[in-house]
Amino acid sequence: MNGTHVSNTVDFILLGFSDQPHLEMVLLVVISIIYMLTLFGNTAIILVSHLNPKLHTPMYFFLSNLSFLDLCFTTSIVPQLLWNLKGPEKTISYSGCVIQLYIALGLGSTECVLLTVMAYDRFNAICRPLHYGVIMHPKLCRQLAVVAWVSGFVESTVQTVLVFQLPLCSPHRVDDFMCEEPALIKIACADTTFLENELSIAIVFYVVIPLGLILVSYGCIVRSVLSINSAEGRRKAFGTCGSHMIVVVLFFGTIISVYIQPKSKYTQNHSKFLTLFYTVVTPSLNPLIYTLRNKEVKCSLKRLLTRDPSGAQM
Repeated sequence: MNGTHVSNTVDFILLGFSDQPHLEMVLLVVISIIYMLTLFGNTAIILVSHLNPKLHTPMYFFLSNLSFLDLCFTTSIVPQLLWNLKGPEKTISYSGCVIQLYIALGLGSTECVLLTVMAYDRFNAICRPLHYGVIMHPKLCRQLAVVAWVSGFVESTVQTVLVFQLPLCSPHRVDDFMCEEPALIKIACADTTFLENELSIAIVFYVVIPLGLILVSYGCIVRSVLSINSAEGRRKAFGTCGSHMIVVVLFFGTIISVYIQPKSKYTQNHSKFLTLFYTVVTPSLNPLIYTLRNKEVKCSLKRLLTRDPSGAQM
């Protein structure tokens, strides 16, 4: 890349949607509303899962982890995005960019592993119902959650260190609305082949393999459900797993579209909107998807909102 190498400690300019200024005010309003819905929806899921003893199960334990993750994920990105959308100032400090990349990569990687763990939980619930309580005991659930969180941030640490060891060119113009790794690699003044290869390996371990395991789990689930004689039993089983599959498709679909594509195409506007979808929109949809398809959550949420004192005793 042509450009003059400068100190890596100066601010970054997040170009975002500055090439489409007519969209910025619209995005400001829309993203603000979506962010409020994300905060409310995911907080409600966490409270409902904690307050209702009937929801103290592996499924809701992992769902609470997912909701907490989504809260952190959007909060690491949206406030800075809204600040940049509302005015001409579109900078982020060097330390702010490092922190944002570290948190976003860590939470994104954690979500890939966590969704795989949730698929494993559904596999045991549907395919091994008689042994489910023994297999998915509380200690194992906690251990699986810890593995998801720790593995996600170990990967984030490696990627962040490698990215910010690269000499960067002047000006520090990042063609995205956040400090996203592909956009940062693009402004490097050195050979990035090693980092791109390392990123490809990370994608295999945190996207391709988890998605493959999820698909295998749901292949087994579909086969088991189709063997159920009762139509009501099949409906209930598919309903239990349907919400999780919708979340998997939305999250992995956009992640793959952003990360598994030629580097030369990253600057296209559709990449920014795809990134916007999995970082901002998907976390707001997760609570909606799970509550719309789950009577227990809907009833518990209704009791919580109406402050029914008997809500915890359902």
